Amino acid sequence: MASVFTYDPDPPRVSSPWIQADDADSSPGSGAAVTQTGLLSEYGVTRLEAEPQTGPIEYKLHLLLRSRRSYVYMSTVRQKRDKLHAQPGDIAALYSASPTPSSSSQPRQERLQRLTTQLLWRLQQSSPYHASSSREVRIPKLSDGKGDAGSPDAHGTQMPGLEESQGALYEIGVADDGTLVGLSRDELDESIATLKNMAASLGCGVTVLRMVIVGDCEWIEIAEPEGNAARKPVQVTKQDKLWVAEALITPNTEVQRSKSLQDVKSHDGSDGATSLQPSTSTTAPPGHAKSTTPQLRVTLTGPIASGKSSLLGTLSTGTLDNGRGKSRLSLLKHRHEMASGMTSSIAQELIGYKERLIFNFSHRNIESWLDIHDYASNGRLVFMSDSGGHPRYRHTVFRGLMNWAPHWMVLCIAADDAEVTHDMASMVMDSADTDLVKAHLDLSLKLDVPLAIVITKLDLASKASLQKTMTKILAAIRDAKRVPKLLQPDQQPQEQLAQIPQADWDKVQNWVGMVDQQEGPLKHVPIVFTSVLKGVGVGLVHALLASLPLPEAPTTTPQTGSTDSKGHPEQPEGLFYIDDTFNLPRSFDDSPSSADGVIVSGHVRFGSFSVGQTIVVGPFSTGHGRVSASEDQSSPDERGSPMLNAVATGHAGISRSYDTPPVIAADEWPRGRIVSIRNLRLPVGTLEAGQVGSIGVVFEQVQTELMPLKTETPQIRRGMVMATPPVDALGSEVTLQAARGFTAEFDEDAAEFPPLGSTVNVLFGCVRTAARIIDASTQRRETATASDRVTKVTVELIHSRKWAELGTSVIIMGNGSQDGSGLQGFVGKITHVVS
Repeated sequence: MASVFTYDPDPPRVSSPWIQADDADSSPGSGAAVTQTGLLSEYGVTRLEAEPQTGPIEYKLHLLLRSRRSYVYMSTVRQKRDKLHAQPGDIAALYSASPTPSSSSQPRQERLQRLTTQLLWRLQQSSPYHASSSREVRIPKLSDGKGDAGSPDAHGTQMPGLEESQGALYEIGVADDGTLVGLSRDELDESIATLKNMAASLGCGVTVLRMVIVGDCEWIEIAEPEGNAARKPVQVTKQDKLWVAEALITPNTEVQRSKSLQDVKSHDGSDGATSLQPSTSTTAPPGHAKSTTPQLRVTLTGPIASGKSSLLGTLSTGTLDNGRGKSRLSLLKHRHEMASGMTSSIAQELIGYKERLIFNFSHRNIESWLDIHDYASNGRLVFMSDSGGHPRYRHTVFRGLMNWAPHWMVLCIAADDAEVTHDMASMVMDSADTDLVKAHLDLSLKLDVPLAIVITKLDLASKASLQKTMTKILAAIRDAKRVPKLLQPDQQPQEQLAQIPQADWDKVQNWVGMVDQQEGPLKHVPIVFTSVLKGVGVGLVHALLASLPLPEAPTTTPQTGSTDSKGHPEQPEGLFYIDDTFNLPRSFDDSPSSADGVIVSGHVRFGSFSVGQTIVVGPFSTGHGRVSASEDQSSPDERGSPMLNAVATGHAGISRSYDTPPVIAADEWPRGRIVSIRNLRLPVGTLEAGQVGSIGVVFEQVQTELMPLKTETPQIRRGMVMATPPVDALGSEVTLQAARGFTAEFDEDAAEFPPLGSTVNVLFGCVRTAARIIDASTQRRETATASDRVTKVTVELIHSRKWAELGTSVIIMGNGSQDGSGLQGFVGKITHVVS
């Protein structure tokens, strides 16, 4: 697996050795990209510091793919004229030293490959993420004519990780010790042409920053006589200046380093605000504009000691367990997890499939997720999230099932659960009456997500205990009106699988074909039996993950199953649910703003997001958009209380209502610009609907008449959203309306809910917040039979406004759990939003 030390938050800076220490703060790429030409005397130096062994600076005497010509005099080299190279009268030596093409292109090709690999290493030195990849460097094909490499016609595929590189500096005509040797102008131009070819093969571009005259040179060329072949060749003395050049190599991404943005106006033209300048480039990052490989999101859930982490470890590394947690060691993040054996954090792994081939960390050429992307291209990527089984860590269960919006849930249940349930419950809670398996089963079957069940620890279960466990599972599945399907494995051990066994593949394909012809995956529950100790059933789980049906692409149309789910005009064009936040290195920010950026992780609900795009993030509490106040400490919104007492009777024909015309604070939806995107750690230019990733954002500085200019980064929290503002018919942006309450439909009777006025916890999207029940009433479902009744519950959000979307699954939980599992709750769908 990839080393945890491959990320450097403070990589070496790209600082020119020509710049004095007092001016070192200025970046080589800052300002206009204009080549500076001058004499050495203008810089006040006679030589540069010696070449650093590490870092993004490289000294090269030349980048020619042939032998250098023989000089009889160079003012920068302290040698006698007759000892430098060939003697003026030595015609044979002059012929051998002339710049004739090599007889074979193989030595030139090998040199070009070595030079390109060296350039890649220097570029990685200024990147915070030193990613290794199985992808080979594409070397440009050389012509058989002149010794130069020619001009690059197109950029090659960009190496993964180079999008974050700050570039590399090449000092051409400089020795390793810093001596300014120099090149004649034609050889310098030829070297720069070679450098451009090298950079193009890596998806990079070259900017010549400075060209300095450092001396004079003289050489002798052999001129053939004209008109008389019998005459001997004539020696012609040539003279030229010696040049040294400095070139900056940077990745070609949508966020260009160009600073020529003075003619670009701000998006709103308001005074007192430093607007984020849009990128002037429309070129997508070469090779990774977006990931086109289908991606399946799977969340592992289940009670404590059900083998979730061990199963994920075996699937992602190919390592079988030894009965003491060997296979899960790579997933654990904390020391107490290793000591207790209980997972408390969310581990995430990526597995690739291409037909029957398996690409995980057991593959000898895979060291990171980037390699899995490469090998599984045009196949399938499976993003798997683990969760804790202990009731103390139940927040990881809800985070995995709600925040990441999985396409499938995999419920892990130990085959010997019937034998160890009492002892396990006594160990984790005060009461031994808690049935964690039933609690997880009930929650999984209530959610509107396809479910698969994996029976683990088959080697430990007796026939009686397995039968008792299966009876409980099958009864719960049938009560939920779903159809179980048992997939029996063979008893052959399967370790370090490189491909899915044919027998396992055929079993799963037959089941998938049956599901496609019937009611769909939501009504069917496959059940697989495994043992990660013996390796039984591992191939069957791989076959299942490689073949599970993918849902349709998300759309903006709400799916509530109710007639009051009309679209609302302020629906954004793109929506990204934020699950976590990280600091963004300042190196990504090429805007004039001095505020730091932020990285948000989550998934795209619908639409798409691209580098350079302007977005809004929120909603922030009024007056709290630029401070670090905790959400739980914020006061209730003055617009939200008292209210909602008439909502249930006033939304019969609309999906979003307003008690009063909403007044949106200026800092509720701060604007920002996307500067970087990663899709499952792969740097891309666009994140599509349904994909998981992380997005780097920088924010504009806002100033109003009542507030001074603020440069603090907005304190983004889990549960917020990133959105593309909608545009009305006149082309003006429509302000998004956050929710201060909503109504949801549930199948349970109204009497089962907490009384009116009770405080409950609500979970929807990535939000977990406190709310107050305003109304609960059982009604007949419209356009349904008289026996089909639903309960409509209206709640008011207590602390702050949130973004709530029609059709979103919501869980309402009381302050206490009757069974002690912490998983009991009411699962429904949002049918109405109050702004």
